[in-house]
Amino acid sequence: MAKHKTPLLDQLESGPWPSFVSDIKQHAEVRAKNTQKVNYQIPVDVCDDILGILELSFKHGRTHWKHGGIVGVFGYGGGVIGRYCDVPEMFPGVAHFHTLRINQPAGKFYKTEYLRQLCDLWDMRGSGVTNMHGSTGDIILLGTQTAQLEEIFFELTHNMNQDLGGSGSNLRTPSDCIGQARCEYACYDTQALCHFLTNQYQDELHRPAFPYKFKFKLDGCPNCCVASIARADMSFIGTWKDDIKVDQAAVKGYVGGEFKSNAGAHSGRNWGPFDIQKEVIGLCPTGCMKYEGGKLSINNRECTRCMHCINVMPRALRIGDERGLSIFVGAKAPILDGAQMGSLLVPFVPVEEPYEEITEVIEAVWDWWMEEGKNRERLGELIKRQGFQKMLEVTNIAPVPQHVQEPRHNPYIFWKEDEVEGGWSGDINEFRKHHQR
Repeated sequence: MAKHKTPLLDQLESGPWPSFVSDIKQHAEVRAKNTQKVNYQIPVDVCDDILGILELSFKHGRTHWKHGGIVGVFGYGGGVIGRYCDVPEMFPGVAHFHTLRINQPAGKFYKTEYLRQLCDLWDMRGSGVTNMHGSTGDIILLGTQTAQLEEIFFELTHNMNQDLGGSGSNLRTPSDCIGQARCEYACYDTQALCHFLTNQYQDELHRPAFPYKFKFKLDGCPNCCVASIARADMSFIGTWKDDIKVDQAAVKGYVGGEFKSNAGAHSGRNWGPFDIQKEVIGLCPTGCMKYEGGKLSINNRECTRCMHCINVMPRALRIGDERGLSIFVGAKAPILDGAQMGSLLVPFVPVEEPYEEITEVIEAVWDWWMEEGKNRERLGELIKRQGFQKMLEVTNIAPVPQHVQEPRHNPYIFWKEDEVEGGWSGDINEFRKHHQR
């Protein structure tokens, strides 16, 4: 029987979608029935108190969770998010309700044995409520008490060969798409690079030393299934340098109705006959394609690898063979200064061990950000404050046309002192030519 009356929460069970309220109620009943089987280390009615405090928040129109505070495990500055409620006398089960972030494996592949072991540990020493997975990518274990943190950490590290994820002003847990394990579009091994970065920068994951959080996200192709370009301070997006491969016979198959577009997606709906001009050529963002005389041609110099044509006609068009990744920087959510998409920093990097071309960029960016970044200033905000050109200078990356987001709107040109040292006695046009050289 429910410990608290929750008429407002009960309304969330009435809609057509699965309800987290129903799930937590169900788990509360399971915990109550299993008191003889499971040696619970936190109050057995913790799930009832979760619902109770949320009902009170709905009733009062404000949260009853206090600011997290500092709590963690010995030697680690990240991985545990402190949480306390402001009415512990009413809801003792959630007086402490700390969250743990667990470092997910690359590609999020699990053995059922591991998942059972994790769930058994969390049932005994936590609320049993999980989030698979958090927006950063971690396994999220929601709700335990301070005395259980070291016990859980010991079990994870000693018996499960598992580490905590990132939290706080540090490197957050690197997250990747499923990559070459199952996707034909992946241009590099996202899992290998994600695993490498996680191990290489373990100190930055667990000992916060940054101005604010920093996220790596790895997408195997420009379809961006991890949404790295919108969420990561540094994103690694698969791409290719050579031409899109075209099978002209398959193109005719699509035009003639032999193959379904969009890889057969939404096959339950009759979309009508395929129109290559309307659905592919006309939607190309750079207008680099044309279909004439029964033949599709692509001006690959103008192609931005948006993937639309490949997604629509996967039998006819394939990614190129000279594959690698592009590095983007500065994406973030709208916390202080509005949302930002990532900006292209390195157009192409071949992905080869020991990944030195990638780590050199990472560490140069970090050196600048840690030196110049203000407290709680994301990399994207520093770039906006000091300018993209400044970041090119500190990373020693030569400017290329792809770095230009828009035409210059400032009519003035400012020369650096070393560029005009000793003055210039010649014609101004010759000076400009000299500068361009």
